[in-house]
Amino acid sequence: MVNFQYKENYGLDDLLAIMALLRSENGCPWDKVQTHQSIRRDLLEEAYETADAIDTGDVENLREELGDLLLQVVFHARIEQERGGFDFDGVCDGICKKLIRRHPHVFGKLELDTPEQVLTTWDEVKRQEKDQKSVSQSMDSVAKALPALWRAEKVQKKARKAGFDWPDWHGARDKLSEELAELDQAIAAGSRIEEELGDLLAAAVNLARLLDVDPERALNGSTDRFVRRYGRMEQLAGERGQALERLPLDSQEELWQQAKSEEQDRA
Repeated sequence: MVNFQYKENYGLDDLLAIMALLRSENGCPWDKVQTHQSIRRDLLEEAYETADAIDTGDVENLREELGDLLLQVVFHARIEQERGGFDFDGVCDGICKKLIRRHPHVFGKLELDTPEQVLTTWDEVKRQEKDQKSVSQSMDSVAKALPALWRAEKVQKKARKAGFDWPDWHGARDKLSEELAELDQAIAAGSRIEEELGDLLAAAVNLARLLDVDPERALNGSTDRFVRRYGRMEQLAGERGQALERLPLDSQEELWQQAKSEEQDRA
């Protein structure tokens, strides 16, 4: 049993102390053997669960998920502290200094009146901090661990700021057709299929960006609709005394169209 003071309410210092206890010699056998790499996926999962709580509007769940996400930050900071690197105060110090540097209109004398000006200044200061002397260096700095659709969108936005972009969505729409034709050619030739498919997806992201649509959200919405409609297909098949997976494809397609039509009628 570790020496710990129980309270009715806890704060950040308590969280740091609990993590130190869990990582101590007499702490938790699982917690004390974890590394940055072993809990990397946990960090990503907690971030997505937090985003899901935001999307559903569940405030109580959001409070819980923010706590889980904060735990991951504290966990990584503790691991690094034990290795002789930074600690949690170092994390806080770094982000505070970054916020001060990147808000010269608040902490300095620069005058900015619009959110667009603020974002432009933020990017300029960021490039100076990271010694990025070219647009391509800025593009290469976009995290490769991001979902592929978001990473493509962020890179395309950087190209737009440099002036390399379609004036409106029409050019992006034409490019999508062009990339689809090139994919058809690659499939026919049996070569470069992955490359051309990637170009097609990038073109779709570009069109989404110019239509002011979040591509990740759009694809997740499409997946949600697929799941709902498939569930309705199973229900319709069951009402006929049939198992959906045993039906021929044309019968499954008929049920799909019915499920889709019903959903659109309710919209």
